[in-house]
Amino acid sequence: MITVDDLTKTYGGFRAVDDVSFTARPGRVTGFLGPNGAGKSTSMRVMVGLTPPTSGHVTVCGRRFADLPNPGREVGVLLDASAQHAGRTGREILTIAQRTMGLPKERVAELVEQVSLTPAEADRRVRHYSLGMRQRLGIATALLGEPEVLILDEPANGLDPAGIRWMRDLLRGYADLGATVLLSSHLLHEIEVVADDLVVIGNGRIVAQGTKAELLASAGTLVRTPDVAALATALTASGVTCTPSAAVGGADALRVEAEPALVGSIALEARVPLLELRPAEGAGLEEMFLELTADDQRETTVREGATA
Repeated sequence: MITVDDLTKTYGGFRAVDDVSFTARPGRVTGFLGPNGAGKSTSMRVMVGLTPPTSGHVTVCGRRFADLPNPGREVGVLLDASAQHAGRTGREILTIAQRTMGLPKERVAELVEQVSLTPAEADRRVRHYSLGMRQRLGIATALLGEPEVLILDEPANGLDPAGIRWMRDLLRGYADLGATVLLSSHLLHEIEVVADDLVVIGNGRIVAQGTKAELLASAGTLVRTPDVAALATALTASGVTCTPSAAVGGADALRVEAEPALVGSIALEARVPLLELRPAEGAGLEEMFLELTADDQRETTVREGATA
């Protein structure tokens, strides 16, 4: 288990993390979501003892990380896959970690196979690795000691679609065995498939948290039509609330706070053609994410400025 209590980290007058509290529980994958610069990486660095908090505290497996006698046997960590020693081979990096943790040497070969590195790749120097290969090596290092907690910062960076699917299945299976998995990302779709619980951070503060089911409960319906104005008028006249959903569905989309069957009936009665009608689910979650973190969306601002 990971318990974060009233965590704050300041740099001069800047609050990178502002009074953050949440719990990541055993047997579950907790998605830690937020835009770049929202405070995710700083929070995780505090969790593993690399950055001292200004106030508040974090416990992992019931203790501060610094108080764990053999941290790699209890907590697997991947914060920056590019920080590995470029002059060593992947196998050498795993062997050093194996010896440090006092593990049998067979664990190195097991992990090389588990993360789908070939023997030739394992014997290649890390400077010649792609980012995706470095991510696989980093995940192997994190899993080496069979820890009960995993803390992974943006582990899907550099992975192709098949690699992302592999990572999701691996982490889902690990949590199903009873481990605690904390997985950060600024990309919602990487997380929502595998996560049980979600913690959303923006500008250093928690803006939403709960189970995925709780956050999806009010997602409503996504509907697309060539006549958005006519459908919006018909829905409003029927007492149904709707909002534009361009961020997810495009300029012809609405998110509606009603069941799909009711939306379809209203559209039929108003004789408005529909292009798509489905539960919002992930679309609603993405809109919630964008809305809650709007003040921290630097990339969105740049894109809008570039197309204007």
